[in-house]
Amino acid sequence: MLKAVIFDMDGVIIDSEPMHNKAYHDMFDEVGIKVSNELYESFTGQSTINICKRLCDHFNLDVPPETLVALKRKYYKQFFESNSSLTLIDGVLDLIKDYYNNGLTLVLASSAAMTSINQIFERFDLNQYFVAKLSGGDLKASKPHPEIFIKAAEATGFNRNECIVIEDSTNGIRAANAAHIFCIGYDSFHSKNQDYSTANMVITDFKDISYESVVKLVL
Repeated sequence: MLKAVIFDMDGVIIDSEPMHNKAYHDMFDEVGIKVSNELYESFTGQSTINICKRLCDHFNLDVPPETLVALKRKYYKQFFESNSSLTLIDGVLDLIKDYYNNGLTLVLASSAAMTSINQIFERFDLNQYFVAKLSGGDLKASKPHPEIFIKAAEATGFNRNECIVIEDSTNGIRAANAAHIFCIGYDSFHSKNQDYSTANMVITDFKDISYESVVKLVL
């Protein structure tokens, strides 16, 4: 029976992609590289440090990836602090409250840096609902590697077969698959060119996965 839900953040809880996009592209401009849409979309769901390592290898940059990370985070922080219109994705707060009020254990597993996670959670008062938050930036491997979801399941205190993952990216879904955790793919207009074919279930509206709808998915 379902005991815990593991949430991704970017694209599931918050539509921060426009800010990440602007921050990355300002960083690309500063270091003088042209990143194709195809390459950029392949980054979705990966941690900033792993993306920057890929950029350094792909473009043979003579700067360490940590320099790129610092630049990207500088731009993201500027946009975050100046963006007063930033909101949670429609319906997700009701879903979080629904799960929490029905006794499910909630854990966040995001590729975002912990500083970014804390900014979002503090701004929207989400800490009260989650027992743990994991950042891919603090782990050895990045999605699609399953490490983050294996550790997130451990943080719930339950077995992986008692958990589900909610993800919006190809890399995130592959990571959940590799961790052998039931994965719900959230396909929304915020998502761009992501592959949901290996998700156990695909939705376009959070109302489709209310507590009553999902509690028997994991037996």
